[in-house]
Amino acid sequence: MAQPIYKRIMLKLSGQALEGEEGRGGIDFATVGKFCDEVAEVARLGVEIGLVVGGGNIFRGAQTEKSGLDRPTGDYMGMLATVINSLALQGSLEERGIITRVMSAIEMPPIAERYIRRRATRHLDKGRVVIFAAGTGNPFFTTDTAAALRANEIGAQVLMKATRVDGVYSTDPKKDNSAVKYDTLTFDEVLTRQLKVIDATAISLCRENSLPVLVFNLTHSGNLLKAVLGETMGTLVKGE
Repeated sequence: MAQPIYKRIMLKLSGQALEGEEGRGGIDFATVGKFCDEVAEVARLGVEIGLVVGGGNIFRGAQTEKSGLDRPTGDYMGMLATVINSLALQGSLEERGIITRVMSAIEMPPIAERYIRRRATRHLDKGRVVIFAAGTGNPFFTTDTAAALRANEIGAQVLMKATRVDGVYSTDPKKDNSAVKYDTLTFDEVLTRQLKVIDATAISLCRENSLPVLVFNLTHSGNLLKAVLGETMGTLVKGE
């Protein structure tokens, strides 16, 4: 069997990815299980995996615009939603025999370790999947930015953003049949064309640290394995 081309990766999942196909919100544990099957398969190859999950299936900070809550309060609520999702992923992975640690940017000792970079890298060195919860711990930053930040901190070789589409398109392929899929893009192209790959703060952080970003469809079984084995798929965003 081919060998992985990456030793350490950061995988970013959206909260909506945990909803299941019906998209009713909340957590669909059958869907979580499918994702965890993919992650477990890659972990058993010796790939060190960091994981960041959003919280949009439970609560999004942007929902506060019409609620009367201020933005920081809404963002903190969204951070707590990511903790719930992280615990769901942890439970599912450990059912599959994969040792995990949830590390939170907000202190909550009974359920998660406080994020400390050296401790996180030590867990990864030991082959544990580390799930980074509560975003950056600060309002006004997305979980995309949290994934980029943690990926750079832990020395990941690539940030993999798992989506429901097979890469980055010129326009929304669900609304425009003429949308063109890009196989590769530069960081500057993503920013200047305002492509909705990952938020601008995250892209800028990856550009500054030469961290490539792979956008791919995780809903197709086997795609995560193909990605770590170096098969051409999705859209790779990198430097010049």
